[in-house]
Amino acid sequence: MSQNNFAGNATTTALIVTASCANTAAATSAAFDGRGYDSPVLITQNKGLGTGSLDGKIQMSMDGSTGWADTGVSFVQATTAAGLQTVVLNPNGYQRYLRYVGTIVTGPQLLAVSVSGVKKYV
Repeated sequence: MSQNNFAGNATTTALIVTASCANTAAATSAAFDGRGYDSPVLITQNKGLGTGSLDGKIQMSMDGSTGWADTGVSFVQATTAAGLQTVVLNPNGYQRYLRYVGTIVTGPQLLAVSVSGVKKYV
């Protein structure tokens, strides 16, 4: 039997605390500093039952407030069913700041998003 080790100093940060998001603005997280992590991070999109669909993606920016651009990292479109999806990315391959953007096709959508990884400084 193989055993997987998870670093004792790994952290999880909520990007969007569980919320009923009626529009894309409500489903957009604040910036998080991707350079604060030593290794790839796991980004989790947790969606409750909804009436339409949700398109989640990760964007990047040099300063964390302007010039947001798509990273090409996205989640499979979520429809009316509840579901959990994850993506893994290495923040060092992108601009310094990252954020989650959930395009709400029909709302509201019950949504929570988090990032887990090993920070350089705990």
